[in-house]
Amino acid sequence: MKVTALFCRTFNYMLIVSLFLFSALNFGESQPPKKAKNGMVVTVSTPASLVGVQILKDGGNAVDAAVAVGFALAVTYPYAGNIGGGGFMVIHLANGKNTTIDFREKAPLKAFRDMYLDKNGNYIPSLSKEGALAVGVPGSVAGLIYALKKYGTMPLAKVIQPAIDLAKKGWKLDERTAESFSKTLDVFKKYPSSYKIFSKNGVPYKEGEIFKQPDLAWTLEQIKKNGRDGFYKGKVADLLVKQISEFGGIITKEDLLKYKPVERKPVIGTYRGYEIVSMPPPSSGGIALVELLNILENYHFDENDWGSSGYIHDLVEAMKYVYADRTKHLGDEDFYPVPKKGLISKAYAKSIFKKIKDVATPSKDIKAGNPLNYKESTETTHYSIYDKAGNAVSVTTTLNSAFGNKIIVEGAGFLLNNEMDDFSAKPGEPNQFGLLGTEANSIQPEKRMLSSMTPTIVLKNSQPYIIIGSPGGSTIITTVLQVIMNCIDFNMNIQEAIDAPRIHHQWLPDKIFHEKFAIIKDVMENLKKMGYKFADLHSNFRIIGRAEGILIDNSKNLIYGAADPRGGGSAEGY
Repeated sequence: MKVTALFCRTFNYMLIVSLFLFSALNFGESQPPKKAKNGMVVTVSTPASLVGVQILKDGGNAVDAAVAVGFALAVTYPYAGNIGGGGFMVIHLANGKNTTIDFREKAPLKAFRDMYLDKNGNYIPSLSKEGALAVGVPGSVAGLIYALKKYGTMPLAKVIQPAIDLAKKGWKLDERTAESFSKTLDVFKKYPSSYKIFSKNGVPYKEGEIFKQPDLAWTLEQIKKNGRDGFYKGKVADLLVKQISEFGGIITKEDLLKYKPVERKPVIGTYRGYEIVSMPPPSSGGIALVELLNILENYHFDENDWGSSGYIHDLVEAMKYVYADRTKHLGDEDFYPVPKKGLISKAYAKSIFKKIKDVATPSKDIKAGNPLNYKESTETTHYSIYDKAGNAVSVTTTLNSAFGNKIIVEGAGFLLNNEMDDFSAKPGEPNQFGLLGTEANSIQPEKRMLSSMTPTIVLKNSQPYIIIGSPGGSTIITTVLQVIMNCIDFNMNIQEAIDAPRIHHQWLPDKIFHEKFAIIKDVMENLKKMGYKFADLHSNFRIIGRAEGILIDNSKNLIYGAADPRGGGSAEGY
């Protein structure tokens, strides 16, 4: 153990007690997690959670419920739930099989490397974030239907009907959703198709009002009748392409016809005897998470270390090295040779651990490593589902920004994504989350843009133990990391693990981002002496992630679910 880090830990018990007292003021004292014996669904939207648990009660498995929830979130959580975006699904089946489904958006066929640069080679950020040129080819509908056909037990008509009903009959707006509509109205004004959906002739919706979406209900009916062809062909496809072309976009009917989800082998790692099952590229999440855990496994933490300056030092230094590797090495491995085995190697992690000093290493002095030398084997929303047979599903899905590019497809009622911003438009230029990229994540036709989404299932004795994931752009990886460590290293229940204040570092900018009360005064002063700098509390990351998790206690045959109080929603079990 490093000398300074050891000294820092001497704050221990009283420090941690104080921290949790402060934390309680901010988040409220943690309520007990929701408890069930047969199944659990946790999402950011209570109506969607109720849809999922009803599917389980009706005899569906976790995949059936996941697909039903995916379509329901497109209705009840337009902030990020979608049929016009994409995402990732990690599955553990009761028979022991682990797999993943990649339904990430793709660059259109007409996309090209420098499409967001002016004639002088300068990056124009608005082009990749706003309007129709920012749209990637949507994957959600194809991905959900693929998962249902291969691993579900119910027909599409059964699992999509609750979403149709919610869109057609309407649902009662909660405070957060009504407020999100109101705050975005000025942007929606640019797009008549969106303004008429998210306002009542220009008047903001209020909490408690019924929100109906007949155009979206119609689109979902087309999918119900015709499967993926109901979205990627026919009238819906015509409306989608027409809307995009009218705003200067480049997605064509050929793009839609060619889109296919991909089933991929998961990234597999271990941490203190637990097995980590997570998402491979084009998500950076699984590799980054396993690399982080491999580095941090070299430390020993006891329950009194949580929140100490030594603990934060260990986390932050590991985060710097991993995000540097993310910048250089990670992209769509169908287009770029990602050194996956090296990055998740225990030996490579050990080499990074040995570089970590007793004080902060400036990010400018940290470069991406050379994992090729190591060949060891091997706005967004999240929902977690577990069924009585032991099947577990972890899904993260996204439009990228809140409400995507803010454009509703006229007549079809769904929002479009702005995922093209997740490519590296120009080396050295950050995207909206401050993340940099290189050739590994350059724009190419039909390439999938790099993501930080980290849907993850942790196994204990080969059975599901934790099902976890989060939205939050670049903070997704560090959110999932801290929830897992809170459970495994600090013996927190799943609600406590999710509620606890979080920190984040992503190599560049060289600052620790932190939630209010995550770092108390004495700890912050000690970290400053070690060379750390801190982001202002009013930075883009005032809230770090919104995790939705499940923890299974097989010894007691109990399932515990927890929704993140940062984002609302609920855990629903039976």
